[in-house]
Amino acid sequence: MEFTTGTTAGLFIAIVALGVGGLIAAPIPMAPSTILMMVLPSMAIFGLISLAIGVKHGAYRATN
Repeated sequence: MEFTTGTTAGLFIAIVALGVGGLIAAPIPMAPSTILMMVLPSMAIFGLISLAIGVKHGAYRATN
């Protein structure tokens, strides 16, 4: 599988959507608005930081 920008963005969105959907569907005492306003942005920001670190590490490993 070749990880182009579209593939990476699609997988990223799918993972975040799966996590948020699971939290909304779970029987926990948290309002869906709280999940969408607090958990979703933090998941997306953490995911983007992790993705950037992973891409940089992969570039480093490919050159050495």
